[in-house]
Amino acid sequence: MLSLNPKDLTIPQVHQYLLGAVGPRPICFASTIDKNGNPNVAPFSFFNVFSAAPPIAVFSPARSGRTGATKDTFENVKEVPECVINIVNYNMVYQTSLASSPFPKGVSEFTKAGLTPLESQLVKPFRVKESPVQLECKVKDIIELGQQGGAGNLVICEVVMIHVSEDVLDANKMIDQQKIDLVARMGGNYYCRAHGDALFEIEKPITTIGIGFDNMPDYIKKSHVLTGNNLGQLGNIEHLPTKEEVVQYKNSGAINEMFELYSKDRHKLEEHLHHMAQRLLKENKVAEAWKVLLAVEHID
Repeated sequence: MLSLNPKDLTIPQVHQYLLGAVGPRPICFASTIDKNGNPNVAPFSFFNVFSAAPPIAVFSPARSGRTGATKDTFENVKEVPECVINIVNYNMVYQTSLASSPFPKGVSEFTKAGLTPLESQLVKPFRVKESPVQLECKVKDIIELGQQGGAGNLVICEVVMIHVSEDVLDANKMIDQQKIDLVARMGGNYYCRAHGDALFEIEKPITTIGIGFDNMPDYIKKSHVLTGNNLGQLGNIEHLPTKEEVVQYKNSGAINEMFELYSKDRHKLEEHLHHMAQRLLKENKVAEAWKVLLAVEHID
């Protein structure tokens, strides 16, 4: 493994390693306004939400790694401590990228990127009509992390109004993760689209407590077939199937053929059962996968 001390690297190298490793990163498309009323909108991928009560979002318009200069967004929120965080989806990602161009101060990115400004309800900066979710924010604090090139500036914002396009809502008026079609930044010129097959679900172990790795038989933990993710799925089950359930499953005919073929070769039998369990785990049939794996303990 390559081990690197950031102090031994150039700022661009540190930047590239961080952006290549930490991703996908959500995009804050921040709309601001200066004291003279000039609007600005620019994307930042050093961004996330950090609280729901109060609702807090933080983004970082970093200093230029080449010149150390600050961005118009940073200067604007110091002059007028308000902003709108416009969430970026695939339908507007190219316009968002265009708005990141280093246009001279006073030039409207709304005009350059063909974006439609909407008046906000509680803050002065405009919303971006094309964005599926627009968060009106009051800036609570600004923390400068350094004066050199590449230094971040944490803009801590309280969300005071949320606007959501009805086009991305489900039947319960909540955001549908398939409909919103979000994008995120990766390293270099790469983006990531959270849509279709890229989305998958993992049930959160919040209200349940899984058995964990320590309660798995060694022949399962040391499997040459099952991956760490597979074992994580198995460890998330609340309790193992009973002996009766396993025997009933084994005798149902689902795996009889394997036992007939490999009953005299436990190693081969385990290998084939583990492959079968892995296929079941891909279908999220965790309880059934456990019955397959435990069946080897009940050879007649």
